[in-house]
Amino acid sequence: MNIAHNFKEIHYKIQKTARQWVRDPQTIELVAVSKKQPIERIIEALETGHRVFGENNIQDAKKTWERKGLKTQYPDVKLHFIGSLQTNKVKDAVTLFECIETIDRPNLVDAVVKEMKKQDKKLMCFIQVNTGEESQKSGVFPSALPSLLCYAQEAGLEITGLMCIPPQHEPSALHFAFLKKLAQAHGLKNLSMGMSHDFEKAIPLHATYLRIGTSLFGTRKD
Repeated sequence: MNIAHNFKEIHYKIQKTARQWVRDPQTIELVAVSKKQPIERIIEALETGHRVFGENNIQDAKKTWERKGLKTQYPDVKLHFIGSLQTNKVKDAVTLFECIETIDRPNLVDAVVKEMKKQDKKLMCFIQVNTGEESQKSGVFPSALPSLLCYAQEAGLEITGLMCIPPQHEPSALHFAFLKKLAQAHGLKNLSMGMSHDFEKAIPLHATYLRIGTSLFGTRKD
């Protein structure tokens, strides 16, 4: 597993696809999904100069980035929370992360706003949209997005974009196009969409954040 080679390869693919679709590659941020990866692989990624990482479990993230000192060693690291967030974990999330991509309900909005004020810290936040309306998956249904966005804005939570995870057995591009349409309708500039198997389909549809794990780190330990 050559992590440096994998990062170089993914960056090449991002740049190539962006240029094909007349996009500036600098407008696309790679979020390296480090969840459940061995610390050795994460350190290899850090040694390439990469600084934006995604985690989906608060306890795992604290173990990796706080207790093992990576956040101290690499103070310019930016962590994105990309998993389902429980309100009782919001304090830790606000402490550790620079971005929460999975805002999906009013009580989570309230908890994040309260904790950000308490810590005097401002995070970048996305609303997760359940574009496939899957009952087992987190995210607000598209029909409820306007009211949640309005609620967040009135509560003082700045929402900068939308995030989605398309249904496994449906064409990703359809969901990326739908998310783009929703973002445009609400004046939101950021789109977090596209993973290892489909990020090249997300770039033409104006993804600004790509969440890539397996192609960079290999199969994770679940």
